[in-house]
This record gives sequence, structure tokens and C-alpha cells, in this order.
Amino acid sequence: MAKNNKLIVQNTEISFISQANEDYICLTDMAKAASDDARAADIIKNWIRGRGTIEFLGTWETIYNPNFKVVEFDHFKKEAGLPTFTMSVSSWVEKTDAIGIFSKAGKYGGTYAHKDIAFEFGAAISPMFKLYLIKEYQRLKEAETNQYGLEWNVRRVLSKANYRIHTDAIKEHIIPQSGYAKSKEWLLYADEADMLNVALFGCTAKDWREANMGRALSGENIRDMASINELAILSNLESLNSTLIKNGVAKKDRFKILSQTAAEQKHSLDRMDILKSIKKESTLTYVNAQKQPQLSTFKQNVEKKENYNLNEGKEDNDT
Repeated sequence: MAKNNKLIVQNTEISFISQANEDYICLTDMAKAASDDARAADIIKNWIRGRGTIEFLGTWETIYNPNFKVVEFDHFKKEAGLPTFTMSVSSWVEKTDAIGIFSKAGKYGGTYAHKDIAFEFGAAISPMFKLYLIKEYQRLKEAETNQYGLEWNVRRVLSKANYRIHTDAIKEHIIPQSGYAKSKEWLLYADEADMLNVALFGCTAKDWREANMGRALSGENIRDMASINELAILSNLESLNSTLIKNGVAKKDRFKILSQTAAEQKHSLDRMDILKSIKKESTLTYVNAQKQPQLSTFKQNVEKKENYNLNEGKEDNDT
């Protein structure tokens, strides 16, 4: 779903739409900054018929749009610059299957273009306007990144706090009944932690380390790379699992409840804000995970038997 935002450039309010993790800025609002409302459409029409503009749009589409009709683009490029040549946004999109620019009706109607193209259009208004537009856009994005970075840290702290509640439940209700020697109690803590990992991330800590050796060697773990939404869900799962443990719910049943809860909450939270569902890449940036670790056999095993095989190897107690 598209999300509408606003930029203020030289006292002019400019809308931009975020969709599919890309931003499209309203050229109509930009044109109004250079003229009155009546002439805004003419500014866009005159700009898009220029040879330089056609070449720029075609080059952008060639790079980012696999369905772009290059033959039609070449036809437009040959005619661009001639006195008789005319062009409109709708004609460009219809004949070339372009995706970088489009017209939109309704409350936030107007001509929108990908930020790369919008910055180029800014130069048609004035070099100063273009620079202010880029500066304001960057400022907004930096503020947004800082906001999500802070929220990620808060969620991580809450997750660690709830982890203490989780381990206390294990210590008080599972360990006394396990018959494990003191030196082996860590196996129970790791096993319960991995049950949460599988319910939420689809793999154990060991699976993640094997798929991300570089990060693991640098001291990172599966939860360090989680999204904001995943950390919120993890915190909830830790509290829920501690309650289930105290109520004597069998491990197999707890896993089913935790997996269902994780799926439901992830579906709800990711619909609210797609950015918060993006994986954490570093302390400053968030990117979509390019490759998810393969699903552990843990999930299949736990459906068949109540207890996870603790002899498969040591699992880190990632917190």
C-alpha cells in the first residue's frame, strides 16, 4: 500500500508516495513552486518532450525496468527535439511500459516520478530548487533512519529484559524436573531459546551461524539482525512461553502456540509499517534479507516428538 508523505522545499509543500520500498515525488507540486497551478501541467509537458529528458527517462527505465519497450523508446528519441514532437506522461507510460513516472488521480493526484527522475526535473525549475529538494529529502530519510534505529535498540533491550523472565521460568519449573546435572543445565536454556528462534525466524541459532559465518565470527547472532517487528514479537513470545511453562503446558503444545502467535503477530505488524519489518543490516541501515537461512529440521522434529534432541550439539543462548 502506498504511503503519502510531505516535503517542505522553499516554503512549498511537496507530496511523495512510498510504495514497494521506493519513493515517488510529485512533479505537479514541484512545478507549482515555479509557477501558478494553471501552468504546472505545461511545465511538466514542456520538460518531458525535451530530447535530454527522453534520453534520461529511457536510460533510467533500461536500467531498472526489465519490461521497458526499447524499440518505442528509440522511436521517441529520434523525434524528440523536432518542432512537431509532442509528449505526455500518459503517452510515455502507455507506449513504453515505463514505471519511473506516472499520473495519479484522487486526493493526492498529480504526476509522480521516482526520486531519481524528480531530482532531474528539479533542475528544470532551478538549480537552487533542485539542491534544496535533495537536501530536504536526505534530511527526512536520515531522521527516519535515526528513529527506527532508536526503536530497534529499545526493542532489543525489552527483549533482553523479557528473556530474564523466560529463563527464570525455565529455572523454576523445567530444570527441577529434568534431572540434569548442574553442568548440563545450559542445554535446557539453549533448547528453549531455540524453540523461540524456530517459531519466529524458522531456524536455530546453529543454523543461522552456519548460513552467516562472517557475521557469526564478528560476534553477531540471529537476534542482532532481527527487524523491529521481529524483536517486538520475540519479546511477546518470551513472556508467553514463560507463562505456558508455569502452567505446565507440554513442550510440543507450547511450540504450536508460539509458532501460531508469531505468524499472526508478524502478519499484523508488517501490514502496519513495512519499514519496521525490514531486516537490520547494521547500526545505521536496514535492508531486506537477500537470503533467508534454510528452515531447520527442528520444526519437523518437534511435531513428531515432544523433546528436542539435545545431543545434536551445543546451541548458543542468543539474547
